[in-house]
Amino acid sequence: MDRLLFLLATGLARGAILALFALSLVIIWRAARIVNFAQGAMAVVATYVAFAVTAATGSYWAGLASAILAGALIGVGVERGVMRFAPAGSPLSGVIIAIGLVMVLQSLLGILFGQEVRPMRAPFDQSPIMVGGVPVLSPYDLFVLVVAVVVMGALALLFTRTTVGLQLRASALAPEVSRLLGVRVPRLRSLGWMLSSAVAALAALLLVPTELGLTPHSADLLFVTAFTVAVVGGLDSPLGALVGGLVVGVLVSLVTGTLGATVAPIAVLVLLVVVLLVRPGGIFQVREARTA
Repeated sequence: MDRLLFLLATGLARGAILALFALSLVIIWRAARIVNFAQGAMAVVATYVAFAVTAATGSYWAGLASAILAGALIGVGVERGVMRFAPAGSPLSGVIIAIGLVMVLQSLLGILFGQEVRPMRAPFDQSPIMVGGVPVLSPYDLFVLVVAVVVMGALALLFTRTTVGLQLRASALAPEVSRLLGVRVPRLRSLGWMLSSAVAALAALLLVPTELGLTPHSADLLFVTAFTVAVVGGLDSPLGALVGGLVVGVLVSLVTGTLGATVAPIAVLVLLVVVLLVRPGGIFQVREARTA
C-alpha cells in the first residue's frame, strides 16, 4: 500500500508536467488549427537559454523567467518567420515544415552545445516527504503541482472570461469572418504561438531536473506522451489536457513501478488506441453547435 501511494503521488507530479505540455498543444490548436510537431524542440531551445542564464547568474528563478520569455519569443519568431508562409489550404504543409524545423533546431543545438548530458538542479529538494511513514510528494513535486494549477487556471480564465480568448478561437475557426468583424487575426495568431511556446518551455524546464539532464533531445518523449494526452483528452479541450495529463501520468507511474519502464509506452499506446476507437474526438470532445 505504501508503494502504491508513492507511485500515485509521483504520477500526479509527472502528470502535471504532461498536462502543461499537452495544454500548450491545445492552445496552438485552438489559436491556429495546427498540431505543432516542433513544440518539443522549441521548448528545449528555451530550456538551454534557461540553463545558460542560471549558470551565469546562479539564480534558478532568473533562468525560469528567461525560459518563459525565450519560449514566447521563439513562438512568435517561428510563426512570423516560418509558419506564416505555409499554404493556408494545406494542413499537411504546416506539419512538414514543423518536422523540418525539429531537425534544424536539434542539429543547431548539437553543433552549439554537443550531445553531452548537462545536469540541471531543481530549486527544491526532490526527496519525498514522509507522512505517517509513507513517502509521498517531494517539495519539488509540490512546486510543480502548484505551478501547473496556477498556469492552467490563468489560461482557463483567459479563454473563457476574456474577449482576447474568444477572439483567439474565432480567428482560428473563421479567420475571414473575424477580419470582417475587426479582429486582427495575424496578431492574435502570433499571440497564440507565444502562449503555446511559453507554456511548453515551462513544462520542459520543470521536467529536466527530474530526468538525467538536458540534451537536444530532452523533450522528445515528453512531446510524444503529451501529444497522446492531448488526443485522448480532445485537442480542443483544456480540461481534457488537464485530466488526460494526470491520468496518463498516474498510468505511466503505476506501470513503470510494477511492470518496468519498457512497458509504460505500450500502456500509453493501448490507452490511445482504446480512446480513438471509442471516442475519436477525445474524451472531452467539444461538440459544435448547429444552427437551424
